[in-house]
Amino acid sequence: MTHYQGELRAPTSGRFGIVASCWNPKITDVLLEGARVALTIHGVHPSHVDVVRVPGAWEIPQACETMARSGRYAALMALGCVVRGDTRHFEHVADECAHGLMQVSLRHNLPIANGVLAVEHHTDAEARAGGSHGNKGEEVALVAIEMVDLAARLAAAEFSP
Repeated sequence: MTHYQGELRAPTSGRFGIVASCWNPKITDVLLEGARVALTIHGVHPSHVDVVRVPGAWEIPQACETMARSGRYAALMALGCVVRGDTRHFEHVADECAHGLMQVSLRHNLPIANGVLAVEHHTDAEARAGGSHGNKGEEVALVAIEMVDLAARLAAAEFSP
C-alpha cells in the first residue's frame, strides 16, 4: 500500500496568499501576524506572501476566487472572526464563507486553509488568537505549507483517470 502525506516543507517557488478580514481587528490582526511568522519560520520568504484585507468574512471567498483565478498561488489562507450575536446573521456569514472557500478550492484544485473563526463569544476568539488555544493563524499557515507539499507529491504520482 502506498501512503501519501505532506510535510512542512516550503516550496522553493510559488506564492502564498492570505485573505484576512478587517472585522474584529483585535482578533484578525493577531491571526494574520501568526500566519506571517509561521510562514517565515518554515522557509517562506515574506516577498512570496501576498496579503489582501477585506471588510468582513462574507467577502473572503470572493477575494480568494479572484486570487485563485490568477494561477499565481500555491495555496491560500483565509483568516477572519465571526462572533454569534442575537440574530441568524452569524450562521449565514460563517456557513456561507466556509462553503464559498470550499467551492473555490475544488474549482481551482487549490489548497485553501480555513482560519475563519466562528465562535460563541469574543473570549473564545481571543483564546484562539494567541491565547490558551494557540494561534489559529499559525496553524492555518502550517496547513497551507503541508498541503502544497502534498499536492506536489500527488502530482508527481500522476493520479489520472
